Amino acid sequence: MTIPNGVTTIGDGAFDGCASLISVTIPGSVTTIGDFAFLGCKGLTEIHVDRANCAYSSRDGALFDREGTILVLYPEGRVGKTYAIPDSVTTIGDYAFSGCAGLTSVIIGDSVTSIGDWAFAGCAGLTSVTIGDSVTSIGDYAFYGCTGLTSVMISAGVRLGINAFPKHVQIIRRPPRGEGS
Repeated sequence: MTIPNGVTTIGDGAFDGCASLISVTIPGSVTTIGDFAFLGCKGLTEIHVDRANCAYSSRDGALFDREGTILVLYPEGRVGKTYAIPDSVTTIGDYAFSGCAGLTSVIIGDSVTSIGDWAFAGCAGLTSVTIGDSVTSIGDYAFYGCTGLTSVMISAGVRLGINAFPKHVQIIRRPPRGEGS
């Protein structure tokens, strides 16, 4: 689907549950994408953003803010079991990976400082998460429903939101770099 040029806002829940939606092209005119705009789009494999867009960008089929510092949305139906967060990203947005049941491994490098609320909720296939030392906060319910996840290692100073990890996940706190060696 190509959203027509001239559209400035994709509203909250605009495409909610459009399971057969495979690809979206966002024109340069879109300046706002509402909450849950693509929630439940289980067939969505790629998002493209016109280069003229001043608010958003896309890379390898995922949606980012214009500067590439906020990962806004990773398509639920994207093929590929492993994803490494690009080095430009400092924030993984709320619900960014929500519902990506086929994702098994995520590498969150040292550029990322925060993981949003419900960011990986419903990623039942997720069995491995590498979280870099720069992460200082993990939002509420960030890994809710990640039934395949058994343990995760995070820095000692990370602030965890409400039920950031399911109760069955073993959280291992490591000392900050340079300490404990």
